[in-house]
Amino acid sequence: MYLKHFGLVEYPFGITPDTSFVYATTGHQEALNTLLVALRAGEGFVKITGEVGTGKTLLCRRLLQNLGDKFVTAYLPNPNLEPRTLYLALAEELRLKVAPDIDQYHLLKSLNKRLLDIAREGKSTVVCIDEAQAMPLESLEALRLLSNLETEKRKLLQWVILGQPELDKKLGMPEIRQLRQRIAFHYRLPGLGRREVAAYVAHRLRVAGYRGEELFSSGAIKGLHRASRGTPRLINILAHKALLAVFGEGHFQVRGKHIKAAARDTEGTRSLRLWW
Repeated sequence: MYLKHFGLVEYPFGITPDTSFVYATTGHQEALNTLLVALRAGEGFVKITGEVGTGKTLLCRRLLQNLGDKFVTAYLPNPNLEPRTLYLALAEELRLKVAPDIDQYHLLKSLNKRLLDIAREGKSTVVCIDEAQAMPLESLEALRLLSNLETEKRKLLQWVILGQPELDKKLGMPEIRQLRQRIAFHYRLPGLGRREVAAYVAHRLRVAGYRGEELFSSGAIKGLHRASRGTPRLINILAHKALLAVFGEGHFQVRGKHIKAAARDTEGTRSLRLWW
């Protein structure tokens, strides 16, 4: 739509987790460093929480890219599974072939053998579970049971669980207090500060091919920060809508009024009326 108008080669504000647009904000870099340190130290569980749209899935993809060949990884994006199905999903991720009708005892035995084989190769196994707040309590408890698989010197499985703040409430339940006690590291992803919003917007425009003058005015950046509360997904939605509005007017700079109009049309944003 507006690519040629602004001299872009691709859309700068998509809402899918595209690692080519990664901007290392302070919060995301701290979270990634926490994960890398914990996993290389052989800790069992690491927890990352953050509000909707703060970039947990993108962080997970960055982690998987940075772990290196000393790790075998498994990624479970939809963990709303009962325990046996969770075990089967893990087996599939680890390229373990099992019979569909295998009983739980032999399934766990097969998983243990596969993990031991990986360990003998000098590698560690890391399982990343996204949207972990959606897991049933019995499946969270199943994670703890799997974490018991170990040799005399090391854990056979390490876990990264990522979820919305509701995950903390679920982990606070007495039924799974044993799992909560095994979480060695945790980090809460913050929203972007105002300066970070400006740098984030400029970075994404640059990656998308923009080489012109300042496209978002200082008023637009202030409005983006306030309306989105620094949430990257909301920033992307608002910025995209604002660019559409400017394109429709035939102009070449996003101003505060365009962000205000976009915010009125977007669920989950903070009202800008009082600020305006």
